[in-house]
Amino acid sequence: MIKSMTGFGRAEVVTEERRITVELKSVNHRYLDLNIKMPKKLSFLEGNIRSLMKEYMQRGKVDIFITYEDYTLNRVALKYNRELAGEYLACFKEMEEQFGLENDIRVSALSRCPEVLTMEEQSLDEEQLWTFLEVPLRDACIRFVETRNREGENLKKDLIDKLHGLDEKVGLVEQRSPEVVRAYREKLEAKVHELLEDAQIDDSRIAAEVVIFSDKICNDEETVRLRSHIRNMEKILNEGEGIGRKLDFLAQEMNREANTILSKSNDLTVSNIAIDLKTEIEKIREQIQNIE
Repeated sequence: MIKSMTGFGRAEVVTEERRITVELKSVNHRYLDLNIKMPKKLSFLEGNIRSLMKEYMQRGKVDIFITYEDYTLNRVALKYNRELAGEYLACFKEMEEQFGLENDIRVSALSRCPEVLTMEEQSLDEEQLWTFLEVPLRDACIRFVETRNREGENLKKDLIDKLHGLDEKVGLVEQRSPEVVRAYREKLEAKVHELLEDAQIDDSRIAAEVVIFSDKICNDEETVRLRSHIRNMEKILNEGEGIGRKLDFLAQEMNREANTILSKSNDLTVSNIAIDLKTEIEKIREQIQNIE
């Protein structure tokens, strides 16, 4: 199934202890570019997140937003710094002896000294947290892929319609080419008659000139290759995933053939058709840029 490179997915898991929300957004990009925004405390999970994301996508600039809330109180512990408290007491004792002051320090006063008592967040269980995060992350990815698939089907239909239109225009070039040669022969014969009046016309010489002209403007190779590229692109569109680069290459080849037809043409009708071909191919290329 064809996938668009634009997509959106969101999932959330809420328990009595915590809440995690995952949101994915993507736009076109030549390669897979993952931009993860999440709380610093979850940064150790970035490798796991990137590995999981690659299971669901191959191309696109994807922004991942992860929010985490912990409702538990047991994540914070009170830490008592014994060594620092001892240094404070030693300093107070020295001040008492040096200045002859009463040492009236009490436990409550000592506890308020900087860094004697501190609140320290306990380390998270990495495996448990990853297990908890993996659920909404996969759910968001599944929904993300679903939106890409829906948009991909729309892109496929539009491209098929454009390819059919392109095929019709190639047919117009093929129909017009013999008429161009015939018109040239008639024009050449009329010119020779005008110049030679009643003199005998050398039909073999005229035929040779027509052959040279016909060979010069012949676009059979280009139209055959264009039809081949159109059929090949239709086939690739039905292959499945990861076809964006193949289609882009084919579109470039199609544009090259249209350019050659235009450069060979000395007929206004064929030139206009070739310009239309180039315009349609450019539209196809623009749509292809949206395919993964």
